[in-house]
Amino acid sequence: MIVAIDGPAGTGKSSTSKAVAAQLGLSYLDTGAQYRAITWWMVSNGIDIDDPSAIAAAAGKPEIVSGTDPEGPAITVDGVDVAGPIRTQEVSAKVSAVSAVPEVRTRITELQRSIAASAEQGIVVEGRDIGTTVLPDADLKIFLTASPEARAARRSGELKGSDVQSTREALIKRDAADSSRKASPLAKADDAVEVDTTELTLAQVIECVVTLVEEKRAGK
Repeated sequence: MIVAIDGPAGTGKSSTSKAVAAQLGLSYLDTGAQYRAITWWMVSNGIDIDDPSAIAAAAGKPEIVSGTDPEGPAITVDGVDVAGPIRTQEVSAKVSAVSAVPEVRTRITELQRSIAASAEQGIVVEGRDIGTTVLPDADLKIFLTASPEARAARRSGELKGSDVQSTREALIKRDAADSSRKASPLAKADDAVEVDTTELTLAQVIECVVTLVEEKRAGK
Protein backbone atom coordinates (compact mmCIF):
# COMPACT_ATOMS: atom_id res chain seq x y z
CA MET A 1 0.00 0.00 0.00
CA ILE A 2 1.62 3.22 -1.18
CA VAL A 3 -0.08 6.45 -0.08
CA ALA A 4 1.06 9.73 -1.66
CA ILE A 5 0.23 12.93 0.24
CA ASP A 6 1.02 16.18 -1.54
CA GLY A 7 0.30 19.84 -0.97
CA PRO A 8 1.93 23.18 -0.20
CA ALA A 9 3.68 24.03 3.07
CA GLY A 10 1.58 24.51 6.18
CA THR A 11 -1.32 22.26 5.21
CA GLY A 12 -0.46 19.69 7.88
CA LYS A 13 1.22 17.18 5.56
CA SER A 14 3.96 16.03 7.93
CA SER A 15 1.85 15.78 11.08
CA THR A 16 -0.93 14.01 9.20
CA SER A 17 1.36 11.63 7.29
CA LYS A 18 3.29 10.59 10.39
CA ALA A 19 0.14 9.98 12.41
CA VAL A 20 -1.58 8.03 9.62
CA ALA A 21 1.49 5.85 9.06
CA ALA A 22 1.84 5.15 12.80
CA GLN A 23 -1.85 4.33 13.16
CA LEU A 24 -1.93 1.96 10.19
CA GLY A 25 1.47 0.32 10.70
CA LEU A 26 3.02 1.82 7.56
CA SER A 27 6.46 3.27 6.94
CA TYR A 28 6.77 7.05 6.49
CA LEU A 29 8.90 9.24 4.25
CA ASP A 30 9.21 13.03 4.46
CA THR A 31 10.55 13.89 1.01
CA GLY A 32 10.82 17.57 1.89
CA ALA A 33 13.39 16.66 4.53
CA GLN A 34 15.53 15.10 1.79
CA TYR A 35 15.50 18.31 -0.23
CA ARG A 36 16.26 20.25 2.94
CA ALA A 37 19.13 17.84 3.66
CA ILE A 38 20.77 18.30 0.28
CA THR A 39 20.25 22.08 0.61
CA TRP A 40 21.89 22.02 4.07
CA TRP A 41 24.85 20.11 2.57
CA MET A 42 25.20 22.64 -0.28
CA VAL A 43 25.16 25.57 2.16
CA SER A 44 27.59 23.82 4.55
CA ASN A 45 30.01 23.06 1.73
CA GLY A 46 30.02 26.55 0.25
CA ILE A 47 28.19 25.69 -2.98
CA ASP A 48 26.84 28.82 -4.70
CA ILE A 49 23.04 28.48 -4.34
CA ASP A 50 22.58 31.08 -7.10
CA ASP A 51 24.48 28.93 -9.60
CA PRO A 52 22.37 25.99 -10.86
CA SER A 53 25.36 24.44 -12.64
CA ALA A 54 27.34 24.37 -9.38
CA ILE A 55 24.39 22.76 -7.61
CA ALA A 56 23.99 20.23 -10.44
CA ALA A 57 27.69 19.30 -10.32
CA ALA A 58 27.50 18.61 -6.58
CA ALA A 59 24.10 16.86 -6.53
CA GLY A 60 25.54 13.35 -6.44
CA LYS A 61 28.07 13.95 -3.65
CA PRO A 62 26.20 13.84 -0.32
CA GLU A 63 25.00 10.51 1.03
CA ILE A 64 21.46 11.00 2.32
CA VAL A 65 19.85 8.30 4.46
CA SER A 66 16.22 8.59 5.55
CA GLY A 67 14.73 6.58 8.40
CA THR A 68 11.12 5.54 7.78
CA ASP A 69 9.83 5.04 11.33
CA PRO A 70 6.87 7.43 11.73
CA GLU A 71 7.49 7.60 15.49
CA GLY A 72 10.98 9.00 14.92
CA PRO A 73 11.87 9.74 11.29
CA ALA A 74 15.65 10.20 11.22
CA ILE A 75 17.72 11.76 8.45
CA THR A 76 21.48 11.82 8.07
CA VAL A 77 23.88 13.35 5.55
CA ASP A 78 27.25 11.64 5.28
CA GLY A 79 26.52 10.01 8.64
CA VAL A 80 25.66 13.28 10.40
CA ASP A 81 22.22 13.66 12.04
CA VAL A 82 20.68 16.73 10.38
CA ALA A 83 17.09 16.49 11.66
CA GLY A 84 17.55 19.80 13.54
CA PRO A 85 19.85 21.81 11.22
CA ILE A 86 17.65 21.30 8.13
CA ARG A 87 14.76 23.17 9.80
CA THR A 88 16.55 26.52 10.08
CA GLN A 89 15.29 29.67 8.38
CA GLU A 90 18.44 29.73 6.20
CA VAL A 91 17.72 26.29 4.75
CA SER A 92 14.01 27.13 4.36
CA ALA A 93 14.91 30.21 2.32
CA LYS A 94 17.18 28.29 -0.06
CA VAL A 95 15.48 24.93 -0.51
CA SER A 96 13.29 26.02 -3.46
CA ALA A 97 16.31 27.14 -5.48
CA VAL A 98 18.16 23.88 -4.84
CA SER A 99 15.04 21.75 -5.42
CA ALA A 100 14.43 23.37 -8.81
CA VAL A 101 17.68 22.00 -10.28
CA PRO A 102 16.80 18.96 -12.45
CA GLU A 103 19.88 16.98 -11.39
CA VAL A 104 18.88 17.37 -7.73
CA ARG A 105 15.33 16.23 -8.45
CA THR A 106 16.53 13.22 -10.42
CA ARG A 107 18.88 12.18 -7.62
CA ILE A 108 16.31 12.60 -4.83
CA THR A 109 13.45 11.07 -6.85
CA GLU A 110 15.50 7.90 -7.41
CA LEU A 111 16.20 7.75 -3.68
CA GLN A 112 12.49 8.19 -2.87
CA ARG A 113 11.40 5.48 -5.30
CA SER A 114 13.90 2.98 -3.89
CA ILE A 115 12.72 3.67 -0.32
CA ALA A 116 9.06 3.25 -1.33
CA ALA A 117 9.81 0.03 -3.21
CA SER A 118 11.57 -1.50 -0.20
CA ALA A 119 8.80 -0.69 2.32
CA GLU A 120 7.39 -4.16 2.97
CA GLN A 121 4.35 -3.07 5.01
CA GLY A 122 3.55 -0.17 2.73
CA ILE A 123 4.43 3.51 3.12
CA VAL A 124 3.02 7.01 3.39
CA VAL A 125 5.13 9.37 1.27
CA GLU A 126 4.56 13.10 1.62
CA GLY A 127 5.84 15.95 -0.49
CA ARG A 128 4.94 18.16 -3.44
CA ASP A 129 5.27 15.96 -6.52
CA ILE A 130 4.72 12.44 -5.17
CA GLY A 131 1.42 11.68 -6.90
CA THR A 132 2.42 13.37 -10.15
CA THR A 133 6.09 12.47 -10.60
CA VAL A 134 7.72 10.33 -7.91
CA LEU A 135 5.05 7.65 -7.44
CA PRO A 136 2.42 8.15 -10.17
CA ASP A 137 1.17 4.58 -9.58
CA ALA A 138 0.55 5.11 -5.84
CA ASP A 139 -2.48 3.20 -4.55
CA LEU A 140 -3.97 6.35 -3.04
CA LYS A 141 -3.17 10.01 -3.74
CA ILE A 142 -4.25 12.80 -1.43
CA PHE A 143 -3.75 16.53 -1.99
CA LEU A 144 -4.00 18.69 1.15
CA THR A 145 -4.88 22.36 0.82
CA ALA A 146 -5.64 25.24 3.20
CA SER A 147 -5.99 29.01 3.03
CA PRO A 148 -2.72 31.00 3.13
CA GLU A 149 -3.84 32.52 6.46
CA ALA A 150 -4.41 29.13 8.11
CA ARG A 151 -1.14 27.77 6.75
CA ALA A 152 0.83 30.80 7.94
CA ALA A 153 -0.64 30.53 11.44
CA ARG A 154 0.37 26.86 11.64
CA ARG A 155 3.81 27.37 10.18
CA SER A 156 4.65 30.37 12.35
CA GLY A 157 3.74 28.22 15.33
CA GLU A 158 6.32 25.66 14.14
CA LEU A 159 9.02 28.21 13.33
CA LYS A 160 9.97 29.82 16.60
CA GLY A 161 10.16 33.59 16.56
CA SER A 162 8.47 34.16 13.20
CA ASP A 163 5.42 36.36 12.80
CA VAL A 164 2.34 35.27 10.86
CA GLN A 165 2.45 38.02 8.23
CA SER A 166 6.06 37.43 7.15
CA THR A 167 5.45 33.67 7.28
CA ARG A 168 2.40 34.08 5.01
CA GLU A 169 4.43 36.10 2.51
CA ALA A 170 7.22 33.49 2.57
CA LEU A 171 4.72 30.68 2.01
CA ILE A 172 3.10 32.41 -0.96
CA LYS A 173 6.54 33.06 -2.46
CA ARG A 174 7.49 29.41 -1.91
CA ASP A 175 4.22 28.23 -3.49
CA ALA A 176 4.91 30.36 -6.56
CA ALA A 177 8.45 29.01 -6.89
CA ASP A 178 7.40 25.38 -6.38
CA SER A 179 4.37 25.61 -8.69
CA SER A 180 6.20 27.31 -11.56
CA ARG A 181 9.46 25.37 -11.66
CA LYS A 182 10.05 23.31 -14.81
CA ALA A 183 11.16 20.14 -13.01
CA SER A 184 8.29 18.37 -11.20
CA PRO A 185 6.25 21.39 -10.11
CA LEU A 186 3.89 21.32 -7.14
CA ALA A 187 0.63 20.12 -8.68
CA LYS A 188 -2.42 18.07 -7.82
CA ALA A 189 -2.56 14.71 -9.61
CA ASP A 190 -5.70 14.20 -11.71
CA ASP A 191 -6.69 11.18 -9.61
CA ALA A 192 -5.89 12.70 -6.21
CA VAL A 193 -8.49 13.24 -3.48
CA GLU A 194 -8.39 16.89 -2.36
CA VAL A 195 -8.80 17.59 1.35
CA ASP A 196 -9.15 21.23 2.45
CA THR A 197 -7.77 21.42 6.00
CA THR A 198 -8.53 25.13 6.62
CA GLU A 199 -11.45 24.50 8.99
CA LEU A 200 -10.32 21.09 10.26
CA THR A 201 -8.36 20.19 13.38
CA LEU A 202 -5.32 17.96 12.92
CA ALA A 203 -7.25 15.07 14.48
CA GLN A 204 -10.02 15.51 11.91
CA VAL A 205 -7.56 15.56 9.01
CA ILE A 206 -5.88 12.39 10.30
CA GLU A 207 -9.26 10.67 10.71
CA CYS A 208 -10.26 11.67 7.17
CA VAL A 209 -7.04 10.30 5.63
CA VAL A 210 -7.13 7.08 7.68
CA THR A 211 -10.68 6.50 6.43
CA LEU A 212 -9.59 7.05 2.82
CA VAL A 213 -6.72 4.56 3.22
CA GLU A 214 -8.93 1.95 4.89
CA GLU A 215 -11.54 2.29 2.16
CA LYS A 216 -8.85 1.83 -0.47
CA ARG A 217 -7.51 -1.23 1.35
CA ALA A 218 -11.01 -2.67 1.46
CA GLY A 219 -11.34 -2.16 -2.28
CA LYS A 220 -14.16 0.36 -2.11
